[in-house]
Amino acid sequence: MKISEGLHAFVWQDPTANNANTYLIDGSKKILIDPGHDHLFGSVKDHLSRLSLAPQDMDLVIVTHGHPDHVEAVRAFSNTRTLVALHETELGFVKKVAHYHGAAAGNSNFEPQILLSEGDLLAGDLVFRVIHTPGHSPGSISLYWPQKKALFTGDVIFYQGLGRTDLPGGDSQALKESIRRLSKLEVEHLLPGHGEVVSGAPLVKRNFSEVERVWFQYI
Repeated sequence: MKISEGLHAFVWQDPTANNANTYLIDGSKKILIDPGHDHLFGSVKDHLSRLSLAPQDMDLVIVTHGHPDHVEAVRAFSNTRTLVALHETELGFVKKVAHYHGAAAGNSNFEPQILLSEGDLLAGDLVFRVIHTPGHSPGSISLYWPQKKALFTGDVIFYQGLGRTDLPGGDSQALKESIRRLSKLEVEHLLPGHGEVVSGAPLVKRNFSEVERVWFQYI
């Protein structure tokens, strides 16, 4: 699904398997956000193929957090020039919990080439803001693209929902604070790790308000 020029959403819609939404930024650098499960990566390949692209064309893969349904398919890039980026705090988390998840990122020796931290991320002529948004996991990030007013939230906030905090490393108070922080951004496209994309600034603002009103009392 084309969101805007140079921005595509590969929204996971099969209810029989849990997998993350994957996003493609097709600009001066080709960037994939959250490649998903390794055994379900064929879906991403198919979406890329329809755009005359292949995994080896990617310059950068950004992982919002270390759960298998977001990070496992980094294996597909192990013998390519593609760089993989993950928050520095999340790397330690991945190594700690890999054996619980049957190897979260392939194995506990997973080493991304880029360790992210709060602040600007430059990729060619593209400028993003990395925002540390813990709560669902300790080193979870959201990625803000000011040029498009696009916010990639991983499993922090969804359409009419928010990320779980009952998994290892979850923190309910931290998640609430992360969501409140994101709600202050000027966002035209809310691009979550699961579920529907929310487009239109009024709808995005309403979603933040409704999630806080309805869901904060349960975490």
